[in-house]
Amino acid sequence: MQPAPEQSPHHAYPDHWEADVVLRDGGTARIRPITTDDAERLVSFYEQVSDESKYYRFFAPYPRLSDRDVHRFTHHDYVDRVGLAVTVGGEFIATVRYDRIDERGRPASAPADQAEVAFLVQDAHQGRGVASALLEHIAAVARERGIRRFAAEVLPANNKMIKVFRDAGYTQRRSFEDGSVHLTLDLEPTAESLAVQRGREQRAEARSVQRLLAPGSVAVIGVGRTPGGVGRTVLRNLLGAGFTGRAYAVNRAFAAGQATVDGVPAHRSIGEIDEPVDLAVVAVPADRVPEAVADCGEHGVQGLVVLSAGYAEWGAEGRDRQRELVRQARSYGMRIIGPNAFGLINNAETVRLNASLAPEPPAPGRIGLFTQSGAIGIALLSGLYRRGAGLSTFISAGNRADISGNDFLQYWYEDPDTDVALLYLESLGNPRKFTRLARRTAAVKPVVVVKGARHSGSTPPGHAVPISRIPDATVSALMRQAGVIRVDTVTEMVDAGLLLADQPLPAGPRVAILGNSESLGLLTYDACLAEGLRPRPPLDLTTAATPQDFRNALAEALADDGCDSVVVTAIPWVGEDGEAESGDGEVLAAALHTAAAAGPAKPVAVVHVEIGGLAEALAAATSTVAQPRPAPAPAQNPTAPAARTGSTTPPGPAPAPAAPLADAPGTTPPVGAPGARNGRIPAYPAAERAVRALAEAVRYAQWRRQAAVPGKVPEFLDDTIDEPGTAGLIDTLLGPDPDPRGLQLTPGQARELLGRYGITVRPTLPAPDPDAAVAAAARLGYPVALKTTAPHLRHRADLGGVRLDLANETALRRAYGELTGLLGKPAELQPVVQSMAPRGVDTVVRAAIDPAAGAVLSFGLAGAPSELLGDTAHRLVPATDRDAAELIRSIRAAPVLFGWRGAAPVDTASLEELLLRVSRLVDDHPEVVSIALEPVVVATQGLTVLGASVRLSPPPARTDLGPRRLPNY
Repeated sequence: MQPAPEQSPHHAYPDHWEADVVLRDGGTARIRPITTDDAERLVSFYEQVSDESKYYRFFAPYPRLSDRDVHRFTHHDYVDRVGLAVTVGGEFIATVRYDRIDERGRPASAPADQAEVAFLVQDAHQGRGVASALLEHIAAVARERGIRRFAAEVLPANNKMIKVFRDAGYTQRRSFEDGSVHLTLDLEPTAESLAVQRGREQRAEARSVQRLLAPGSVAVIGVGRTPGGVGRTVLRNLLGAGFTGRAYAVNRAFAAGQATVDGVPAHRSIGEIDEPVDLAVVAVPADRVPEAVADCGEHGVQGLVVLSAGYAEWGAEGRDRQRELVRQARSYGMRIIGPNAFGLINNAETVRLNASLAPEPPAPGRIGLFTQSGAIGIALLSGLYRRGAGLSTFISAGNRADISGNDFLQYWYEDPDTDVALLYLESLGNPRKFTRLARRTAAVKPVVVVKGARHSGSTPPGHAVPISRIPDATVSALMRQAGVIRVDTVTEMVDAGLLLADQPLPAGPRVAILGNSESLGLLTYDACLAEGLRPRPPLDLTTAATPQDFRNALAEALADDGCDSVVVTAIPWVGEDGEAESGDGEVLAAALHTAAAAGPAKPVAVVHVEIGGLAEALAAATSTVAQPRPAPAPAQNPTAPAARTGSTTPPGPAPAPAAPLADAPGTTPPVGAPGARNGRIPAYPAAERAVRALAEAVRYAQWRRQAAVPGKVPEFLDDTIDEPGTAGLIDTLLGPDPDPRGLQLTPGQARELLGRYGITVRPTLPAPDPDAAVAAAARLGYPVALKTTAPHLRHRADLGGVRLDLANETALRRAYGELTGLLGKPAELQPVVQSMAPRGVDTVVRAAIDPAAGAVLSFGLAGAPSELLGDTAHRLVPATDRDAAELIRSIRAAPVLFGWRGAAPVDTASLEELLLRVSRLVDDHPEVVSIALEPVVVATQGLTVLGASVRLSPPPARTDLGPRRLPNY
């Protein structure tokens, strides 16, 4: 909403303060600044507030607002006086206002940094978390306007408002003065306030998803009058799944006297339905959707599944239509799956919801599946159905204009019916938030992701998202840092999901292989080595092996403390006449089930070749089908992995990497504990597929063990970091009106900036002619290096642009002549002289702000390993001490740093410290958008930074900080 013309021209309407938020009950509301056009809305709102709430606000009976009050509460300068309103359906449901005051409590202007704040929430909307959301937003506005503290006067009986302030997590002081409670809040965000904010965000967004997945009633809008069509198909699937709630068919074309369609009540509009409708499935042409949304919003529908196409996937006009759809739905407090969605499924026995176009819904189970593509969703459902897998929930979000994979991660995090989360994503609307949520969810249950549209410029139509400049390999590395299991294909996702849902996590990489085919065993052995596992020599049971032989061998392997998992390989038996026999797959499956159930909790996978009935029999006791869990065990198996649980309690610390995976207390026992093994054993038609799934489980289990004892971000308590001085230097360099394109620092400026964080860059001196080079060398001291700094020759020793170990003037003049004679004139080469560094390994350290992924720290060996082979490792900023250690060890060329071929190991401790200093610099100062230290020569003792490049820019917008808000695509 734009302000009226009479609004003060000195402070324009701050439209960036507008935000859609999810409230505690899962509904949505809009927060925006109050303008002079809101007088009637304010009066109407106030009339609906109870006398008690008015008394709490004004400390006296205050039945109505005077004209002067209305003028004061609707006229703001958006600096010293600010008012925000929460709206639903365009009407106010709550307001908040601050007025800047001085130390005596009188009206003031800047530089006064305190403001008095007051809230008023309609009684009908109290308890929905409205005031808490308003406090987050008004605090962010106040900080933007230079206000550092809020003061509030609250009556002692107003317990709800006192609790809002108390629970916000800000540093606060309380006193009792003149019959009221005086509260002072420091508005600087704290770790506690951020944790409170994210906890509320998680509960609200999870609740908004739950309202869609567990409706008490569903209306399908667009049900055809004759069989066929999308609406009629959805209604048939809804009824076929045995939906436990009430179903309605809606079509404005129904005859006035038509009572039912397919046995359910038929209506021409939502408004004709006498009972509340929780969820509406919209299957009408795009031009009729706004009418349907308005009908739903005006009659209290809580959420929408929009199957209709014709939105952002159709171009600019469709994108505008999609944005208007989201605005319209959110204005009524509704959330949307879609548009262009395939639907959603909830297999919980108390719901049995199939509001999708899937004709064959999967069996109930413990896997949650989210996909942005209907076609991929169909393929995944078909594949899971064939393999006997069960799902807890399925969502195909289409253009995901509102509800996204992030929302479902919030829901699955604490969903007790989901043990594994599978996501097919084609775009990441908020990558930083996705990484944060995925890391938290992966700490309690596996998250497996396939990322489609991986290459630059291939974002699917309809997905308006930030464009990332980093390569897909970097995205994959950052996902793995967050504990996400990143796979390349949907087949691999299903393979990994089945193993993770059905089997305990492995305690390590040691694999036992047994079977009745030596060749298949060797293929499995080779696959294990290729995936970095530690396979034992395959045990060949020979082609004469019976199911009892398989049972005995599996029992023995599981009991062996020298193995962490078992791969069973099986081919058809060869009969006495030499003909291959498929054998009795059910008998072999029973033998394997018996051995697995009786043995220690270790994962088992089966690789089979054309054994009839084996895969089906192994899947018969499908554990992805929900079943009662045993009571918590009194003690944890020493090799048991962490419980995959819906608890919101994070896993506890483990004493060492070899310790058991952390268990979330108060829920189910660890999946590796005796009795917790699921009955289903996953079967694979190829050794490579089974081993790849097992390897992913091994790497994930290792991440879980490490995540139980998180790394730390060192504080560097010495005097080598000057954060305030660096901030002042950055402000000076950028100037009062910084260029939005950024500023590339000169070498001297970069050296000064880095030096304030304890990063010393070896100085260089310009050498525009031989005499200047000799003078520079005399100043620096021999031996020296002569380098070109022209952009096309920088760091290109292979082209002759660098001459090293020049021990005297004669050598320097000769090198200068050769350099200019070979490559060009000094003015083109821009040569410099630099003193020689101790011998070591040349490395490169970089940090950059990516608009999609955030701040990324990178490391590799300088030259061909990183530039030609892409051997570079990446971590998100801020990096911990563990991240820094893993960063230098995760590149393929890492052995060079640790004494390869008898060389002396270099000083990796100094390298880790440098990485942490760079990380902290970028984290402390978001204006530093790019740093490149190249080369960094790491010697046996210490390191030397020979070159540095730093770029500054106005701080980019952070979508993962600040008050809660829904994204606008």
